[in-house]
Amino acid sequence: MTSTWRWLLVAAIAPLAWGSTYVVTAQLLPADTPIWGAALRALPAGLVLLMLARRLPRGRWWWRSAVLGVLNVGAFFVLVYLAAQLLPSGVAAMLMATSPAVILLLAWPIAREKPAALSLLGAVVGFAGVVVLLAGATGTLDGWGIAASLAAMLMSSVGFVLARRWNDGTPALSVTAWQLTLGGLALVPVAMLAEGAPPALDAAGIAGAAYLALVATALAFATWFAALQHLPAGAVGLVGLLNPVAGVALGVLVAQETFTAVQIIGMVTVLLGIVLGQPVIAAALRSARERRAARRAADRSVSTETGALRVRAAGAGGTV
Repeated sequence: MTSTWRWLLVAAIAPLAWGSTYVVTAQLLPADTPIWGAALRALPAGLVLLMLARRLPRGRWWWRSAVLGVLNVGAFFVLVYLAAQLLPSGVAAMLMATSPAVILLLAWPIAREKPAALSLLGAVVGFAGVVVLLAGATGTLDGWGIAASLAAMLMSSVGFVLARRWNDGTPALSVTAWQLTLGGLALVPVAMLAEGAPPALDAAGIAGAAYLALVATALAFATWFAALQHLPAGAVGLVGLLNPVAGVALGVLVAQETFTAVQIIGMVTVLLGIVLGQPVIAAALRSARERRAARRAADRSVSTETGALRVRAAGAGGTV
């Protein structure tokens, strides 16, 4: 039990760090260089993880890593950067939090993984929460920010499903290092063409960029995959709820963001949908049903045996 709690704490590092990316990006980094911002986050993190993995892609993993690098890193990091600059941190974090529901639905046609009824219910509840969250905003939310956040969520969800479909036993840390490195390398020439030279960052900007690359990416991914090797997937999925919680909390505490009562209801609804979609919840309910069925069967067996004893006792009494 002590070991489990230790690894849960290790796993918590990743979603807390990921949840902080929105407020760090919005507060410390320039708003007009999203491609360079994504490249400076992905490439250093990829090189750090590549040194830890000590393994290069082989065969088809070169093109697979390039595809995943575009979906999960290149385009994804750019869109997250834009969303962080255009939306309140809490809203951006909650929109991204619905990715488990999107992954669930995409896994059906792409990986032929049919979702359970409870997971589908969780997806519906989560999407309803997003609608309530957006409708409850007091001011006008930036349409491009919402589009960037939803597009980032969709791209990363497709990338996640493809990575799961292509899983052949290759260590997850290696696959992540390849994606970050190739995705970061692909971003550099695009950034130079679209945005010119790298942005001149002040001390706060350098600190923010270093935090995103080394803590919110390299350290977060390393601890996440280490925890996955020691914890049930359901437990890790629930720990992932800390991501939107951290985003909302930091938005309120650091950026002085405010939320209406309707938006808070929407956030709670999103979190409820995510919880309902977790495999550990379905497993717990299934186990509870099995225990109830076993108790009923045992009760029927005892009742039958008691009735039989009474019949035998009555018959024996009649022959005396």
